[in-house]
Amino acid sequence: MTYWLIKTEPEVWSWEDQVKNGVTFWDGVRNYQARNNLKAMKIGDLALFYHTGDERRIMGVVEIVKPYYPDPSDPKGSFGMVDVKTVKPFPRPVTLKEIKEDPRLQHLGLVRQSRLSVVPIDEQSWKILTQMGKL
Repeated sequence: MTYWLIKTEPEVWSWEDQVKNGVTFWDGVRNYQARNNLKAMKIGDLALFYHTGDERRIMGVVEIVKPYYPDPSDPKGSFGMVDVKTVKPFPRPVTLKEIKEDPRLQHLGLVRQSRLSVVPIDEQSWKILTQMGKL
């Protein structure tokens, strides 16, 4: 299993929207590195669901339930999407500030490439982040 972090603007698609819908497609990615990360996702991989904007915090966990396929909103056909299923909320959302203050997490793409919307998370960092979120 591989771990990921996916970002969303809560005004566009929030954790509450995700919980209400249960399963949805993760579309709209228009960065080649983020696209390649989507392509690498496999069924059963887990991802941290992260609110950007003013909130900047991890809200919960989703599971990849459908691998990469074409995004119909991309007229050129260069980008795709995956489907994700709600797994569990973080009892205590973890803020970007907390993540940046933890020296064990300084290598993460969330910290080093702040604008990238889909980033891998190594197993040790996953354990740290889920513990911080009280899972």
